[in-house]
Amino acid sequence: MKPAAFDYVAPRTVDEALNALGDTRRDVRVLAGGQSLILEMHLQRIRPDLVVDINRVAGLDRLSVNDGTVEIGALVRHGVFESPQAVPGPLGRLFALAAVNIAHPPIRACGTMVGSLAWAHPASEWCAIALALGAAIEVRSTGGTREIAARDYFRGPFQTARARDELITSVRFPLPADGTGVGFMEHRRTHFCFAQVAVAATLTAQDGLISDARIGLVNCADRPIRAHAAEQVLVGREITVPAVGNRLPGGHPFARAGRIAADQDAAPLAEPYADPEHRRQVIAVLVGRTLRQAAEGVLQ
Repeated sequence: MKPAAFDYVAPRTVDEALNALGDTRRDVRVLAGGQSLILEMHLQRIRPDLVVDINRVAGLDRLSVNDGTVEIGALVRHGVFESPQAVPGPLGRLFALAAVNIAHPPIRACGTMVGSLAWAHPASEWCAIALALGAAIEVRSTGGTREIAARDYFRGPFQTARARDELITSVRFPLPADGTGVGFMEHRRTHFCFAQVAVAATLTAQDGLISDARIGLVNCADRPIRAHAAEQVLVGREITVPAVGNRLPGGHPFARAGRIAADQDAAPLAEPYADPEHRRQVIAVLVGRTLRQAAEGVLQ
């Protein structure tokens, strides 16, 4: 099959990029890291009329900390977050735990966090973390700028609240309180597969009791989800970690939260190598282990 032809532009400013995106009569796609877009174009599942390469747009590679938030520009690469020092405090540690699970080094060197949010793959680590931590996604068009809360942004597999003529310029994460414990764990069939299930978690404690719990689930539904029911059973409970063994006692709050996340929060779809019931079992175990990892960070 003959490859489809497309136009290509490489704007130097955000305004130039927005003007190109404003042509809603054509299928216009944004190229940042290109790790998803180029593959889909190669397989001819996507045939854009115009590709807008934003890699030369100044300022979109900025990462800054202001007023208790971290702002991450559209061209900040996955690989930046492999270092826990890239972002201060617990958030930097969580990003580092997640980043090393994203594909392999060449993709992490090119792909971007914002690109993952724009693509909205159900197996994206960053999408679930953004949802769990209450991130805000800034989008711009020729008509102005608006902010979309992560809870309102994801609408289905590869479907978001971003309009066709809008460009995500940055995403902002609130900085968790000092002393917050973080955890991230991922299960996949092989190193090169997408996550079959992954879990991001943060725990904050006060006077030995859990005061805040956040759990993001990856590839546990047709979009990233936050495990609200599981979180609710944790708040107010004593934060403890079993002294020995990798297996959580069945009555431990983390084990209970895992079962609730699997049975009430998740809506796993069937996959070639895992039916929904098997995936629920994986979710329950992984949530418990990730919460334990986060609790160890609080208690150390």
